[in-house]
Amino acid sequence: MITKKEPYLIELKSNGSPDLGYISIAESLQNIPFEIKRVFWSYYTPQLITRGRHAHHHLEQILVAVAGKIVVTNESPAGETTVHILENPNFGLYIPPMFWHVMQFSHNAVMLSLASTAYNENDYIRDYNEFKKY
Repeated sequence: MITKKEPYLIELKSNGSPDLGYISIAESLQNIPFEIKRVFWSYYTPQLITRGRHAHHHLEQILVAVAGKIVVTNESPAGETTVHILENPNFGLYIPPMFWHVMQFSHNAVMLSLASTAYNENDYIRDYNEFKKY
């Protein structure tokens, strides 16, 4: 699988039917362009709160709205921005390292994150002005 250097949507394989329901599948180094080292999810985020507001030096991740709607704005160090609306649980948004991201959740949103590394506070860039220096 080819990893692009900017955020992009990945369609996750989906099996099922309207009568029985669906299952979506994420597999390391198959439809996910990295080995998954950490999985976490966010939920009960108030609609008026934005999350994210950081970038990573090395971490790659896939964000999936397993419920509700999440608007993700990404910014490259050069200032180029993209906006992706996640509201289908069989699509994930790939975010490469060094992209500042901000997320706005609907009141019922649940976001699943598949991450390429274990948690490491030193990998985070939490200051926007520091991020813009890159």
